[in-house]
Amino acid sequence: MKLPPMRRRLLVVLAILLPLAGLFAYAALRTGPFAPLPVRVAAIERKPLAPGLFGIGTVEARWRYRIGPTRTGRLAELAVDVGDAVKAGQILGRMDPIDLDDRLAAQAASVAAMESAVAMAEARLGDAKTHRGFTASQHRRYAALLGSRAVSAETAEGVAQRDQAAAAAVVSAVAAVELARRELAAGSANMDALARQKDELTLRAPVAGLIVERRIEPGSTAMAGEAVVEMIDPATLWIHLRVNQLDAAGLRAGLTCRIELRSRPGKILPGHVLRVEPLADEVTEEMLAKVVFDRTPDPLPPLGELTEVRIELPAGPATTVVPAAAIQTHRDRRGVWLVAGDTPRFQPVRTGRRSDDGEIEVLSGLATVARDARVIVHSERPLSPRNRLEILPDSP
Repeated sequence: MKLPPMRRRLLVVLAILLPLAGLFAYAALRTGPFAPLPVRVAAIERKPLAPGLFGIGTVEARWRYRIGPTRTGRLAELAVDVGDAVKAGQILGRMDPIDLDDRLAAQAASVAAMESAVAMAEARLGDAKTHRGFTASQHRRYAALLGSRAVSAETAEGVAQRDQAAAAAVVSAVAAVELARRELAAGSANMDALARQKDELTLRAPVAGLIVERRIEPGSTAMAGEAVVEMIDPATLWIHLRVNQLDAAGLRAGLTCRIELRSRPGKILPGHVLRVEPLADEVTEEMLAKVVFDRTPDPLPPLGELTEVRIELPAGPATTVVPAAAIQTHRDRRGVWLVAGDTPRFQPVRTGRRSDDGEIEVLSGLATVARDARVIVHSERPLSPRNRLEILPDSP
């Protein structure tokens, strides 16, 4: 039976549209908004966790010495440059003495004059004592003669007055000697002070170390207390480390560390935690610690260089462990997405320590979950309970 033309055209249209509709439906379900979401999953494990802390730090020097003049003056000479190694007591530079040498010469002449004045005063004292001895013997002799009426009272009284005058001269000479000696001591002290001032014009290294900065060049004026050069003791290099407070459980002095300088990727330097600072950074919510090198790096890293520090903690007992990438935040709650059939289910958890190989301890939240449960560690877009899942073949 021959079909009417209208029906034949309808069948042709249906033959074309039905495959297209099927293809569209397949595309919508496999690649469109209704397509399953590809995810990678991982198993929930129970095993001992070897925790490790990770932090970012900067290289610093425990001892830094800023060396400069104690009095304002002009820098006459600077004998060292940045990077020079110096010994303790080595001369680094000198300040211009201006008129200090002339003042020292004048003070030396003044001290010499004072020494002569002391000698003259001591000579006068000796002469006064000799004269006093003579007048005293005369006084005693005339007193005896007066008792036997061999001399008159007026004569004996004159001898006694001369003896009193000689005694007063001795007292005056003693005072003159004391004054001359005190003036000499003051002059010598002033000369010593000028000599110390001149010695302070010489800038010396307080310890053996390394010059890290020249702040003033020769010919410039340096204020009192202003640093001309800065040096460090290379043996006291340490790292100012910052660790997230959420991960800082177990951080203490003595723990071994693996230090990687930003300028030397892949090269691990051994070290240990020297101390944990009693003050934390309340703004960045970080714990602060000082880490020291077990051996001083050669060559020395520049101050301020960034470092990555991994602190090794002792392994604990067996615990529930998931990949750290599985921890997500959903509606302001931290947890994991579990695979429930072909859909995800969010399970809030409380986490603990973290290991260097990307695993994290789960303290609570997974106790009632089946042993063979799996968590989602990666998805192409944010998850929701309404998603359909497609587990990628490279997942365990």
